[in-house]
Amino acid sequence: MEKILKIDIHAHATWYKGLIPPALGSGLPFLSGDELIAKYDQLGIEKGVLLPIISPEGMTVTMTNENCLMIAREYPDRYFWFCNVDPRGMNNSTKANLGYLLEYYKNLGARGVGEMSSNIPIDDPKMENLFRYCEELEMPVLFHLSPAVGYSYGMVDDFNLPKLEGALKKFPKLKFIGHSQTFWSQMSGDLREEDRNGYPRGKVTPGGRITELLRNYDNLYCDLSAGSGGNALMRDPEHAASFLTEFQDRIMYGCDICADSNTHPFVFRDFFDAFAESGAISETVYRKVSRCNALKLLGCEE
Repeated sequence: MEKILKIDIHAHATWYKGLIPPALGSGLPFLSGDELIAKYDQLGIEKGVLLPIISPEGMTVTMTNENCLMIAREYPDRYFWFCNVDPRGMNNSTKANLGYLLEYYKNLGARGVGEMSSNIPIDDPKMENLFRYCEELEMPVLFHLSPAVGYSYGMVDDFNLPKLEGALKKFPKLKFIGHSQTFWSQMSGDLREEDRNGYPRGKVTPGGRITELLRNYDNLYCDLSAGSGGNALMRDPEHAASFLTEFQDRIMYGCDICADSNTHPFVFRDFFDAFAESGAISETVYRKVSRCNALKLLGCEE
């Protein structure tokens, strides 16, 4: 099976090196736009989707919409971009006209919204106000899920994702793209609540919550980036084959490279390419997950 160029649904980069302080604790800086392209050339990735981080919980400082717009304009053949709006923005109200900001950035070329990392419950009225505008403007939302308010960053849901299900029901025309340990840990039906923000190992047990939600709501999509998405597949290749095949139209390849030292994109790339070459998934599934699903979501089908 021929290897194909991939689309990275989950990218972060700075306009120029040193624009954003290194992460507190690790001291590791984000890559600049040109440095990330060098990684893409090694990984076999054609284009990435730049995701701003604008919530105060998201990182050391914010990674603005304007930062991502400028990188995408400088390298239009290598990047798409999403915009981002905090649901507490403008006047911290359930009636804030967040559509004003979303429409402005959409007119500048933003293809969606994310990475949504505001650390408030999914069913908070301010969050739902944002979802309503995203749905009206047909802008998909890529979200990081968190287990609790104050844990770190990410929209908050309870065990077994009842709040996410509520949002999928309430905003049926809005495409939600799931990401993070708290999301992907719910792949297996035997997950314990105390393990829901980790990287569970071993065979996947039937009855996982993600599978249930994907079967019941066609507006739920999946982002395979980072250790969380990769682990969800690599922990049980046999289950991964059936999972990818069943939901082949709503799963997207991703990297989430946050520092030059990150090795997870290479580990997952090698697994996924070898997985396809072995015949575990069809060439059609491989192509859809690698690039076609992302391009369709972004409004530029091949």
